Amino acid sequence: MHKFKIVERKNDQFGVQFVYNAEVMVWSESYKGKASATNCIESIKKNAPGAAVVDMTKDEEGKGYRFEIVGSKDGQFYVRFVASNGEPMVISETYKAKASAKNCIESVKKNGPGAPTEDLTK
Repeated sequence: MHKFKIVERKNDQFGVQFVYNAEVMVWSESYKGKASATNCIESIKKNAPGAAVVDMTKDEEGKGYRFEIVGSKDGQFYVRFVASNGEPMVISETYKAKASAKNCIESVKKNGPGAPTEDLTK
C-alpha cells in the first residue's frame, strides 16, 4: 500500500516520505513546521499527476512542477520532484537502471493523489 508519512527529524523538524509497503520511495528536506510538511504532501498530490518528466542526463530542461531524472556521480540515476519555483520537494534513492527511476515517477504520479497520510510525530 502506498502512503505518505510525516516523520520526525533532528532539531524538532519534520520530513515527508512516500512509501510503498516498507520501502521509502522519495523523501523531503527537513521542515521547521509540521504544516510545511503537510503542504508538501498536498502539493505532490495535486501537482505530480500532470507534471512533466525531464531527463537531465539528456540535457533536457523544464519549468513548472516537474520530475527530473538525474545522473549520480557513480553512474546511477535518481528522481527529484521540483516545485514551480525550482526548489526540489522530494528526492529518491539511486537506481542502477534509468527504467527504475521512471517506475518511481510513475508510481508517485499514479498512487500519490489517493494515498493516505500517516503522522508518525508526537
